[in-house]
Amino acid sequence: MLHSELIKLRATTLEDLDFVLDAEGAELNRRFIGQWSRDQHTVALDDGDIMHLIVQDSAGERAGYVILTGIQDRNLTVCIKRIVIQTKGCGYGTMTLRLLTNWVFTRTDTHRLWLDVKDYNARAQHVYEGAGFKLEGTLRECVRTEEGFESLQVMSILRHEYRHE
Repeated sequence: MLHSELIKLRATTLEDLDFVLDAEGAELNRRFIGQWSRDQHTVALDDGDIMHLIVQDSAGERAGYVILTGIQDRNLTVCIKRIVIQTKGCGYGTMTLRLLTNWVFTRTDTHRLWLDVKDYNARAQHVYEGAGFKLEGTLRECVRTEEGFESLQVMSILRHEYRHE
């Protein structure tokens, strides 16, 4: 579906859901992302407003997954709901973001691509800023956790800000 020299994004299948759930719940990932049940992921696979994709490395091994929502949004706004990279330190997150952003702005009529990120996830914020995303604001203490409440930063890039590389 979407590919570069080092990674490929393809539609998630039911057979991928064990990998997806393991990646989502992994120690290095779970504090940074929301958690869905198997049923929520299964429903998303058949939802025309959602793209659920597997990130594969050049050898065809699963390295992560992505969820985009708002594919059919009448306001032409698409959300990167989740980027989860299980294979760390290879630049797959940056490459995945680049592929997604390019696809959204060259293959759809999308005007605004946005995401939210935990306010303490500086590594991800740096990647998003490097891809041209701008900070819109902070949703203060909007996520309830076992430890209390966490804040999310909303970031976006508009069609006219996107520079194809």
